[in-house]
Amino acid sequence: MMTRGNSIIKGIEPETVVKLLNRAYADEWLAYYQYFIEAKVIKGIMKDAAFAELTQHANDELRHANMVADRIIQLGGTPLLNPQEWFTHTNCGYEEPKKFDVVAILEDSIKGEQCAISTYSELADLVKDKDIVTYDIVSQILADEVEHEADLQDLHDDITEFVQNIKSTMQ
Repeated sequence: MMTRGNSIIKGIEPETVVKLLNRAYADEWLAYYQYFIEAKVIKGIMKDAAFAELTQHANDELRHANMVADRIIQLGGTPLLNPQEWFTHTNCGYEEPKKFDVVAILEDSIKGEQCAISTYSELADLVKDKDIVTYDIVSQILADEVEHEADLQDLHDDITEFVQNIKSTMQ
């Protein structure tokens, strides 16, 4: 279904944008679950701070999935309907937590955010000056992902420094 809002897309096919958005949609759902489950199983020093951060990020990823799904529908597409499709369409994959300590969980989460930043940067470059609505949505999500990476990295660095300080005072 072509609407007036879709007719402002220039130089790129809506179907191409839908395909790329569905890949991002898969990433958002997998990221949501990764943060959700990491917050449940995390252990160790400063786990409460990490729990709060992971829970907030899970909520943001769910909001992102909603934004992406809405845009897919606006473009006349259908968001992936079966969760099994998330694994075949994902850009970033899913890292099952193997170690539950805070530092390992944060390192896995940082890698995920770095992938999301790359994915949304590429998507923003592709739709810039061609699809302003998708560009706006992608830019908002990209800004969140950059903030997530910084938040996680800061927490990781704080914990690592704290542990190193304790170790050095014990020697």
